[in-house]
Amino acid sequence: MILQPHLQIDNRADLLRIEMLMDATRSKLKRGRGVIEQYREYLPVSESTPIVSLGEGDTPLIYSSRLSKRIGRGCDVFVKNEGINPTCSFKDRGMTLAVSKAMEGKANAIICASTGNTSASAAAYASRAGISCVVVLPAGKIASGKLLQAFACGAKIVAIDGNFDDALRIVREIGERDDFIVVNSINPNRIAGQKTAAFEIVDVMGDAPDFHLLPLGNAGNITAYWTGYRQYQSRQRSTKLPAMIGFQAACAAPIFHDRIINKPETIASAIRIGNPASWKQARAAIAESSGAVDIIPDEEIVAAQIWLARHEGILVEPASAAAIAGFFKCCNSQEAAYSFKEIPEGRRIVCTVTGHGLKDPDVIMQRMGRVEPVAATVNDVRRAIGL
Repeated sequence: MILQPHLQIDNRADLLRIEMLMDATRSKLKRGRGVIEQYREYLPVSESTPIVSLGEGDTPLIYSSRLSKRIGRGCDVFVKNEGINPTCSFKDRGMTLAVSKAMEGKANAIICASTGNTSASAAAYASRAGISCVVVLPAGKIASGKLLQAFACGAKIVAIDGNFDDALRIVREIGERDDFIVVNSINPNRIAGQKTAAFEIVDVMGDAPDFHLLPLGNAGNITAYWTGYRQYQSRQRSTKLPAMIGFQAACAAPIFHDRIINKPETIASAIRIGNPASWKQARAAIAESSGAVDIIPDEEIVAAQIWLARHEGILVEPASAAAIAGFFKCCNSQEAAYSFKEIPEGRRIVCTVTGHGLKDPDVIMQRMGRVEPVAATVNDVRRAIGL
């Protein structure tokens, strides 16, 4: 340890304090380099793995007093805001590992099917790695903010006359060739990277929560969180496991209905999926955790999106709001697949919101309407705001 000449160490307590400050600084710098550096011992990497990172992870776990008040009984509710990742969605956690492993395998190109967020993330990390990226998208079904990201990062974009499930089927077939690595969540490295969000939650809270709520689309995220919680518990980093509760849009709910939905429809484009790739794994996570899967109508998803922005200042895309709408259902509805009305006092609940609201702004913009200008005078502005 190097100390400045003017710094006087009077006793062992001062030395310990300085060492703790330096350890904290080193820890922060390590976390700023991304989830692989922070959780290397839990991930399938070696010293020879070239790390492709944009500084993902370390996203805020935000205590919500208003959500906590909704449930009452001394329960604490937290929002894990994954929209703060580099491309503004949770996909970056898995993509850093998937692309790093692709580079380790000397890949020249990656390919993915996407409802939007995966394409944005894959394009960004491919650009960072200096390799090509192809994204296959359902035509007219991708939010503009996500499509723009993929285009700006140089991806080759192919739109098909079909849905996400058609796109993934095509990508699987192309991925059998040697010249492409598929970076959808069927790639196990994606799940391995995404599990780091569970690690972060336990690190911040000191233990796992009692319940974890999240949107359910292709089902990779609920699979990843459950994997992470179980791995941390096996290493004695936590003492318990949460009940995993996933929420699907009412007209795009294959896991809830236990059947493939051929034409899934919802305003929440990120979870507009009729045949999830991680269906079996998600079902296992729900069963093993004594959790549940439930459905939310589009109007409740939009209401929850607006509520979270106006009451907590967190703007999320519609798919993310499914977790918040699901929380309200658990608190209020007798028809909820998992009711919070009878849970013990003092429980801790985490709701994951998966993507930033600016990635899919169309629903809110339609409600906003036109902002009419007024004259540039104090009196006109006062009248406009009702003074």
